[in-house]
Amino acid sequence: MGFIDRVTTNVRLMLQRPPRQQYAALCYRVRKKQAGQLEVLVMTSRDTGRWVIPKGWPMEGKKAHAVAEREAYEEAGVKGKVSKDPLGHFHYRKTLSNGVKVPVLVQVHALEVEEMLKTFPEKGSRKYEWVSCEVAASRVNEPELKILFMQFGGRMYSNATEPAAPPFSAKTAGA
Repeated sequence: MGFIDRVTTNVRLMLQRPPRQQYAALCYRVRKKQAGQLEVLVMTSRDTGRWVIPKGWPMEGKKAHAVAEREAYEEAGVKGKVSKDPLGHFHYRKTLSNGVKVPVLVQVHALEVEEMLKTFPEKGSRKYEWVSCEVAASRVNEPELKILFMQFGGRMYSNATEPAAPPFSAKTAGA
């Protein structure tokens, strides 16, 4: 690499801003009537129609897991128990209203769904489906989110075979 290329690369790196932060909920349920089958909720985005999970920007005075829980309610109409420890992270590029694409780091929290509401703020603006972790991974575009779905499914399956272990511990969070 020549001198000019190195300088150009270094200047680009110095001017590059860190990714913006969002918080998301990986909403799941275990179907007792279907032999404990694990299902996760995927939904379409309002703008592009791609498959996503509920996520949003930080909210003043709210911790990350509380933001994830709030977004799950507003975007998908679900209520439940949210994990305070993050499940993991993924990156994507968000297109802002002015057309600029910015890098975003999304911190994901698991949310065990206990209730699905009939009315919620964004009702009717998206399509929703409960699917297996494998199907969810095949639908989303973000490679790191695909991996999170697969790891989550594996972790939940292994915890089901070891009943004494909680689904999320400090050891497994963020793995």
